[in-house]
Amino acid sequence: MKDFIITEVKSEEAVLVGLITRAQSEEQVKEYLDELDFLSETAGVRPVKRFVQRLESAHPVTFVGKGKLEEIRLYVEENEIGLVIFDDELSPKQLRNIEAALKVKILDRTSLILDIFASRAQTAYAKTQVELAQYRYMLPRLTRLWTHLERQRGGVGMRGPGETQLETDKRIIQDRISHLKEELKLIDRQMSMQRKNRGKMVRAALVGYTNVGKSTLMNALAKSEVFAENKLFATLDTTVRKVIVHNLPFLLSDTVGFIRKLPTELVESFKSTLDEVREADLLLHVVDVSHPNFEEQIEVVNATLREVLGQEDKPMLLIFNKLDAFTWEEKDADDLSPRTKRNISAEELQRTWLARMGDDCRFISARHGEGIDDLKALLYQRVKEIHVTRFPYNDFLFQDYDSALADEGPLLSSE
Repeated sequence: MKDFIITEVKSEEAVLVGLITRAQSEEQVKEYLDELDFLSETAGVRPVKRFVQRLESAHPVTFVGKGKLEEIRLYVEENEIGLVIFDDELSPKQLRNIEAALKVKILDRTSLILDIFASRAQTAYAKTQVELAQYRYMLPRLTRLWTHLERQRGGVGMRGPGETQLETDKRIIQDRISHLKEELKLIDRQMSMQRKNRGKMVRAALVGYTNVGKSTLMNALAKSEVFAENKLFATLDTTVRKVIVHNLPFLLSDTVGFIRKLPTELVESFKSTLDEVREADLLLHVVDVSHPNFEEQIEVVNATLREVLGQEDKPMLLIFNKLDAFTWEEKDADDLSPRTKRNISAEELQRTWLARMGDDCRFISARHGEGIDDLKALLYQRVKEIHVTRFPYNDFLFQDYDSALADEGPLLSSE
């Protein structure tokens, strides 16, 4: 059996399928499909058509119902499309029935994200985590993948009722999952020792939705060259850099981005990666302010953090990035319709969030450097507060700089 099960998705055309339900409005589904489109392009797929069905809830057999499935089938046949991607996770039963009806390759959101993670993983740690997630996803779907393995095994040592090949394959995968878990435990112990060797230095961690610019901000603060790209999940492996603001050093880590409908298998597998988040003294929650629904993304990240951190409450700064890409539409004087989020200017948005968050909020453009000095000044103050509680005898080191900061404004540098 291969160590990695990577779906073959390379430069091919695909159809995207979404569902409007009581839980998902038409506007939400449009946004989700936009994100699925971006995910598909990240995986090397070119979406050419979208199908949206309105149902009370997903059909338990065909997800979208027989009528819509037939409509999709006709389009796929006429246009020779070889791939259909569904925006939600499909059950093994739904996958089996949809494949039988469409007779093309079917992916759901989970398998697509797993494929992207598999292609992006660079280190042995990330590869092991992704492989574990893939096997967890594949285990209940073996009947779909290998229906030809339903025959009985016999021979010496297999007398009696025998054992189906499917049961053997399940046992092999379960053994592999157990082995991967042990590998991760070993790597976790090694990484835990590395974190302990860093001493009592203050630790900050960048968290946020995928593709909000965390790695770009890391590069701006640490003057490093962490890989940053305008694609989802550009960074999987946690990166740690030493940052010095004036004469105050601290560690800054860049973690994997979150996403709505994140597969359960990945949340479980990557919990160990998020040890940097659990052990951080300060969280820097980076938000893409140019995204039309950034508030929903904030909640997705907060919900994931609650799952990772439990009831633990950590100091957090909310950093609105991509200010240079923010756009808004000014309403005409005679337009009496209610204002929407698209009618709010950047200045008004900043005043609103600053009033809500106080000094825990900053607006920046990591790419162009706008607001970075102000952010560094805030980081200096917050890191210093934590630092002096651990090293109270170092307090005098900051007195001259604090005076200069008060008299002349930020005089900051980073290394």
